[in-house]
Parts: sequence; C-alpha cells; structure tokens
Amino acid sequence: MNLSFDPIQQAAETWRAKFGPSSAMAAVTSIMRAHQILLAQLDTLLKPYDLTFARYEALVLLTFSRTGALSLSKIGERLMVHPTSVTNTIDRLERAELVRRMRNPKDGRGVLAEITPQGQDVVRRATDDLMRAGFGMGMYGEADLAEMFDLLKTLRVAAGDFTA
Repeated sequence: MNLSFDPIQQAAETWRAKFGPSSAMAAVTSIMRAHQILLAQLDTLLKPYDLTFARYEALVLLTFSRTGALSLSKIGERLMVHPTSVTNTIDRLERAELVRRMRNPKDGRGVLAEITPQGQDVVRRATDDLMRAGFGMGMYGEADLAEMFDLLKTLRVAAGDFTA
C-alpha cells in the first residue's frame, strides 16, 4: 500500500468529529490491522513447511508435552480454540504425517494426537525460521515487546482467558 498518510489516524480524527472519543476505536483497528500483517508474514514463513500458524501452534504445543501427545480437548483448551478447529487442524497435520491419532492408553476411549518424528523435524526447522524473523516483530526491542505483552495480557484477563 505505502500510503502517504495513516488511514487509521485519519479515521480516528473523523470519528472524533462525528461520534466523540476515538482512542478505543483507533486501538482496536490498529490491533486488527497488526493481526492481518503478522498472520500474513508468519504464514509466508511457514508456507514452505505446508503449515499455517494454527497448525504450527498445535505442533509446538505437542513438543511442549512430556510425551509428545495430548488429547484433542486439551489441545483446544491450551490453544483456546473451538473443538471443530482442533479436529480440522489435527486432520491436516495427520494427512501431512506430522501427527498421528491414537487411543488414550489411560482410558481407551479418548483420542490423543501425537507428534511424529517428521513433525518434530518440521517444527524445529520452522521455529528456526520464525526465530530468525523475530516472529515478524523484529522492529521492536525487548522492552517494547514485554510492555506490549503486559498491555494485551490485561485484555485477555478481562475476557476471562485466565485469572491473574
């Protein structure tokens, strides 16, 4: 785009003149635009691995588990997504042979997703690429990133993601 003006700032000024205070609208619009930018950058970095950021997050979560396997319900809870999204994500990862489904050995009824050796290799290489790119946030210093995390944490607590 490379516009010669900030359209969100201009919208905020127009909003203020028509409706009143515009700080919240400008902040939300900026966050939504940042989300679009980051998702596009991360998906571009992950494309060589046939991953989206959602599938990458699921793989990383499995690498964080003690056994490399988690129930689909636990994956949904940890990633804070709907069960249908988890099923679709695991379906895609399973087709790519990055995870496999197996019966939960504890009860024989539940289903676990387990990362495969190929999945471990892919997540390691993809993580290297994301780390080199600073997850698309390389223009910020450590202090800015920590402050941003803290500011957004307040929103997540208020939404009930977790208790602080």
